[in-house]
Amino acid sequence: MTKKISILAMALVLMSMTKGDGVITKQDGMYVVNTTTLAKDVRGYRGTTPLKIYIKKNKIERIEALKNRETPEYFEEVEAVMLPKWKGLTVKKALQTEVDGVTGATFSSKAVRENVKRGLEYYQKNR
Repeated sequence: MTKKISILAMALVLMSMTKGDGVITKQDGMYVVNTTTLAKDVRGYRGTTPLKIYIKKNKIERIEALKNRETPEYFEEVEAVMLPKWKGLTVKKALQTEVDGVTGATFSSKAVRENVKRGLEYYQKNR
């Protein structure tokens, strides 16, 4: 009995030491990578541009922009033009793909590319 309690206690200690960081979660059979904390130093024109990257069977299902302070009319263009370009690509292929930015939204475009890169690299190392 004492041995079982010791094993249980050890398991609980190990579980508490491997506390998740919330960057990768599972939702509807997909991994979801949230770049909010991964790329908090990456700036667009007016601040951070966090994303959620949805991955299923090592392919990107979609990428969603999270709340940000970018100029709406320019960032909507970034969302419409850039984010779909990664859809359907494997993580490896997406990391090798250079997606063109949106004219007039240079800073936002660069920030989105860096968020995607960091999110996908994190996924590769931590899934």
